[in-house]
Order: sequence, then C-alpha cells, then structure tokens
Amino acid sequence: MDLNMFRCCSGLRLLGYLIVVLVAAIIAVSYHAVVVVTWAPHLLDANPFSPSPSWSFECDTWQAIQIRGKGDMERGSGVDLVLLTWSYFMVVVQDPGSVPENWKPSVEEGSSLTASDTWPSSDGLERRPAVGHCSHCQNGKPPRCHHCSVCQRCVLKMDHHCIWVVNCVGARNYKFFLLFVFYTFLETTVDTLALLPSFIKFFREAKHHSISPSNLAITFLAFVLNLAFALSLLCFVIMHLSLLSSNTTSVEVHEKKKTVRWKYDMGRKKNFEQVFGCRKALWFFPLFSKEDLEKIPALHGLDFPTLAE
Repeated sequence: MDLNMFRCCSGLRLLGYLIVVLVAAIIAVSYHAVVVVTWAPHLLDANPFSPSPSWSFECDTWQAIQIRGKGDMERGSGVDLVLLTWSYFMVVVQDPGSVPENWKPSVEEGSSLTASDTWPSSDGLERRPAVGHCSHCQNGKPPRCHHCSVCQRCVLKMDHHCIWVVNCVGARNYKFFLLFVFYTFLETTVDTLALLPSFIKFFREAKHHSISPSNLAITFLAFVLNLAFALSLLCFVIMHLSLLSSNTTSVEVHEKKKTVRWKYDMGRKKNFEQVFGCRKALWFFPLFSKEDLEKIPALHGLDFPTLAE
C-alpha cells in the first residue's frame, strides 16, 4: 500500500488553526501582565502634578517623569499591538497568489531566463520566460513559483508555508508577513523590558504574598514567553532582512548559492520596493497603494525584472 506523504502535510492546516488561537491567547496574557498588572497600578497612583507637602519638588518631578514615561510606553505599545494585529490578520486572510487557470506567459511576462522558447519584444530584444509545469496542478508555473504540499497548490513567489498564520507566504502577502514579524519583535521586546522588574521580584513577591498568585503566575508566564519570542524573532528578522536585501525567498537560498550573481537582485532599493512598494507613507502599514499595484508587476507575483546576461 502506497503512503501519500502529502496527505500528512495537509493535516498541518488543522494544527494551524489551533496556532491562531494560541497567538490570541499569548497576546491576551501579555496585555494583562503588562498593562493591567504592571503599568496600571503606577499610572493610577496619585496625580503627580497635584501638590503634596510630604514630597519635595524633586521627588514629585521624578515621579511625574516616571509615570509619564510609562504612559508614553503604554501608548506606544498599544499602537504597536494594533499594527501587529492588523498585519497578522492581513497575512492570514490575504491570498499569497495562485497561478491563473491554464496560465501561459505573455510577451510582457517574459522577463525571466530559460533555455528555450524565445520571442521578440517591443524593444527588439529577445525575451525568454522561465516556463515550468506543475505535475500536481497540471498547470504552468511562472518564475519563482513553487507547489505547496500543505495548501496543495502552486504559490507565486513562495517563501514558505507558515503554520503560525495558517497560510503560505508569497508574493502578495510577504510584506504583511514581514510587518507581522517586525511588530511582534518590537512588542515582545517592550513587554520583556516592562516585565523585567516584576520578574526579578518574582520570588520575593511570592514569598510575602504581596500580590495575588494568579497575577504572579501570569507575570512569570508572560515574561518567559515574551523573552523567548523576542530572542527567536531577532534571528528571524535578521534572516529576512538579508533575504529582502538580495531579493531572495527562503526556498531560493540553495539555488542562489549556485550562481555568481543572483538574477533577481536589482539593488537594495529596488528589491525593497518590489515587496513594500514605492509609497514611503505606507511602508509601515499592511496595505498597498493603487499606484504601486499598477506600476510594480512583482507585487502580483507573475513577472519579475531580472539582470541582463
């Protein structure tokens, strides 16, 4: 009896939905530990600007600076959390890009290299598309397209299948994925720093029962989770920044090592724009401008500029 290993891979989709619930739970625990348990008691203390005869002017000023700093940090963390959640939602629901049925390259789409099938373009030069064929989908494969054994389809400019977002990461949601990773790294780093004093006092507080056991447990758990995620995401951010700067996907790393010069590397600026667009005002938001979608074919995942031979 033959065993189809791709069916086992498809089962990862069910696990992915559980991961979404886990992500929501981690966000809720971290928010409660940082905002409710750690910051709220300090921010709800006495008004630092009200006169108090038992406090010197220097103490009042220092207390005001501390409380204002924590308030600014809380607002910044709140904005980051909104952007994180927005980016996560977009990378989960956005289709990474699939190959149109009975796809065949047009003259304008022939910007990649292959060994045969050339035709003249409008500028008089020969254009040679990297045409492939997927035996699973029984359809053509555009350049940089790969078949995902979990999603059971070909994905345009596939980077990887991410179980954390229950989706493939490809041409049309790679920006959202990078923003999600970046904002998650920022949020977990801020949460770790905010929870560090409470973590240091963990055993002393537990011994004297100065706060409730449930808050102690939540604070301890949130600190450990955020520290672990911050350290792991730091490596992930560095890796994807390197891939972004050379216009390479995770599945193309091995292929790139075989070449002297990666044909899709158009320079750091253009490589960045192929993922984030040209509108600087939208670089930090999980969306694209209509102008970028019209002028940057790489955002659609079917056509990519390449270096001349």
